[in-house]
This record gives sequence, structure tokens and C-alpha cells, in this order.
Amino acid sequence: MDLAYLWFWIVAFLFVGYFVLDGFDFGVGMSIPFLGKDDIARRQIINTIGPVWDLNETWVIVAGAALFASFPEWYATLFSGFYLPLLVILLALIARGVSFEYRHQRDSATWKRSFDRMIFFGSALPAFLWGVAFANIVQGVPLDADHEYVGTVLTLLNPYGILGGLTTLTLFFLHGLYFVALKTDGQVRTDARRLAGRAGLVTIALAALFLAWTVANAADAPLFLGVVGLSAMAALALIGSWVANSRDREGTAFALGAVTIVAAVAALFFALFPYVMPSTLAEGSSLTIENASSTDYTLTIMSWAALIFLPLILAYQGWTYWVFRKRVTRARIEKAALVAH
Repeated sequence: MDLAYLWFWIVAFLFVGYFVLDGFDFGVGMSIPFLGKDDIARRQIINTIGPVWDLNETWVIVAGAALFASFPEWYATLFSGFYLPLLVILLALIARGVSFEYRHQRDSATWKRSFDRMIFFGSALPAFLWGVAFANIVQGVPLDADHEYVGTVLTLLNPYGILGGLTTLTLFFLHGLYFVALKTDGQVRTDARRLAGRAGLVTIALAALFLAWTVANAADAPLFLGVVGLSAMAALALIGSWVANSRDREGTAFALGAVTIVAAVAALFFALFPYVMPSTLAEGSSLTIENASSTDYTLTIMSWAALIFLPLILAYQGWTYWVFRKRVTRARIEKAALVAH
């Protein structure tokens, strides 16, 4: 296989991993106003991702670095044309990270509530904007002959793009609720399962519409059958996760939620192939895997680096999740609060 095509799928793998892992982080952050009925409950919710959120977030850094090195034309066009949405995502992630670290620095309800709001918006904005960005990448954007984006921010806020954003927003929210139910006990766990039951219905409706629209747009794609198969897998996994949640099968619900995200994001990359950024102005203005990639020498060096380091990263992350696999109980949070005082 040509190395440029290999790296297209490696970039796809990195973004799939990011959306699965940071996706439930976003969902946990968005769940705080709905599940955190007191400070103990809010601390319980935040502590479910306390040991792993920053590790999950590094996936987007690796994905961005891989994109920059393997497809510099794609990276340049994407980050210049989508500058404002990506800047908002960056600022939101910074605000969220700061909030996790500073929330507990003062024993003040006002102080904590302020950072709770930052966690919520720092989770909701990226969850929505990532969907808008990827929907537009797959659908195509106005690129001129020099592969430069000639639209505006409002160009990105088209019906398909907004639907993509709403789909990722609700999907990540549901994914986070499954994770909270899996990792907590008591009232928070019960409320998370109940809320996931209601949110799941909205998510299923939005995801069905978005996937159907994606399949329709990809009718002429070389990997059309793959788009159809992955979309069907995503739909079945999403429905299965909702059923599992209704039967109090938290682990199954969370696993099927992860499968949903994997299949849905993979379907987008299948629909995109062999382009990396299609142009809506002229076929010759589109960026493809071949005309956007780095040299073979660069890709060869990167391939060896990925072969050596990617398994180590995956092993370390797996070990981290194993170490922090236990539930975050309310009793443990209350005990820690007493010791602190």
C-alpha cells in the first residue's frame, strides 16, 4: 500500500481514538449541571475522569501532529479555513483543563460554581464544533485553485454541518452518561442511567438522520458499501447501548456507545476517501490523499516511529485505565472532604 494512503488511515485511527476517549470526557463535563445536585455529587462526577482526561486529550495533539507531518497541504487548508472554530475548541479545552485543576483550590461555592460552568461550556463547545468541522470536511467546502478556503464561518454553519454538530454533541453527552453510570454509585449512578434513557432517544433520532444524510452524500464514493456497513453498525450499536442501559447493563451500554462512535467516525473517513478536503467549486481544486501528502521519505520515517511508539502509547493508556478501574464512591468523596476540613 502507498504510504500516503496508509497515513490517511492512521490519521483516521487517531481521530477515532480521540473521539471515543475525549468524547466521554466531554459527556461527563456536560452532565455536571444535570447530575451534580450537591458539591459531593459534582466532585464524584469529576473524579470519574480525573486520572485520565489529560491523557485522553493528548490524542488530538498526536492526531494534529500526524496530520501536519503526513498531509501538510490538508493541515494548512484546514487550520486556515477553519481557524475560528478550531480556536474556540482550543480555548474551550484550555478553560476545561484549568477548571479541573483550580476548582478545588478554594472552599467557596461561588468559586466552584464558576469553574463548573467552565467545565460545562469547555465540554459542550468542542463536542458541537468537532461535529460541525468533520461534517463540512466530508461534505466539501469552497476551495480555490490554490486549495485555499474562500468561504466564511457562516459557510460552515450549513444544515448538514449543524446536524453533524448536534449529533456529536448528543452522542458524546450520552457516552459520558454511560461512563458516569459505570464509574459511580448511589444517586449519581441512578440519575445518570435515567437521564441516559431520555437522552438516548434524542441521540438516536439525530444520529439516524445524520448517518442517512451521510450515506446519501457518499453515493458516488469508492468505499460506498463501507459507508453503508459502518453506518448500519453505528445505528445498531447505538440502539443496543440504549437497550443495555434500560436493563442496567452499564458496561455493555458504555462498550456499545464506544462502538457507535468508532463506526460513525470511520464511516465519515470512508465517505471522504480518497479526498482529504473536497472542493465544492471545482474538482481540480479538491485536496486528495495524493496531492496533499508529504514525501515518501518523510512518510517512511514517520511509519517507523509509529510502529515503535504507538504500541507503547496504547499499552500505557490501557494500563492507566486498569489501575483506575474502580468506581468512584460517594463515601470516599465524603471521607476525603472530612479529612480536608
